[in-house]
Amino acid sequence: MLYQKYFSRQFTALLITNDYLYKIMSTALSLRTVNVTRYIQPLREGGSLPALAEADDDFKYVLKFKGGGHGVKTLIAELIGGEVARVLGLKVPELVFANLDEAFGRTEGDEEIQDLLKASKGLNLALHFLSGAINYDPVVTSVNAELASQIVWLDSYLTNVDRTFRNVNMLIWNKELWLIDHGSCLFFQYTWTNWETKATGPFAFIKDHVLLPKATLLTEVNTKFKKLLTEEKLRSIVALIPDEWLHWEGTEETPEQLKEIYFQFLFKRLNYADNFTKEAQDAR
Repeated sequence: MLYQKYFSRQFTALLITNDYLYKIMSTALSLRTVNVTRYIQPLREGGSLPALAEADDDFKYVLKFKGGGHGVKTLIAELIGGEVARVLGLKVPELVFANLDEAFGRTEGDEEIQDLLKASKGLNLALHFLSGAINYDPVVTSVNAELASQIVWLDSYLTNVDRTFRNVNMLIWNKELWLIDHGSCLFFQYTWTNWETKATGPFAFIKDHVLLPKATLLTEVNTKFKKLLTEEKLRSIVALIPDEWLHWEGTEETPEQLKEIYFQFLFKRLNYADNFTKEAQDAR
């Protein structure tokens, strides 16, 4: 495996720098697959009940379950949101597909967790655990105008209703800002109707963004990011969605047809970037 090829767990913990870790994480538009070997503890933030878990590569992950909250749609939003951010050069913990054996949950004492584990057997999603990271506090940590503008633009593009003072969804790790928890992006998918209109519609929630007051370079960032998100890269990101996450009740679309809708939403919204950039500027 990629990490095992270069480092032992002890060597990684002691010597690896965050710059090099980020370089490894962003070298290719693909995700590794790990097998969950140990459920450590629940992380009771939000309604989806993620968990700290260990995998067969001996690394710890924040595990997001397809059996929780809005199910696989939350994982799809997490996957697309995280990988779009990575393509744009923002720091995001490595995302991996995480296999959960059906045996998990049989000995769990908490009935809620037991049901969640049983409902999540198969392929889930996990983020590399950034040991020692702390939540971003806007009162304590200052973010420069360029980075603030980049993150505001990203969340306007992805229609991310989080990243507010209530849910900052950012961590400080090794004195740098890392983005986490993109499960509230792409809220169009929870109704799935009129997605074309929603791709080019307003995003009023941007007025509540925690970094909006510092986002003074939105025009410059808009010009740069529109060039980075090519059609090829967007298709590559959408292609990462596992087919097993795309068999939904109440729909006749095939996995490929559903992927095409996700791509078309992202592509149309990118063509609308000047408008949502102005909307953010006006809200600011």
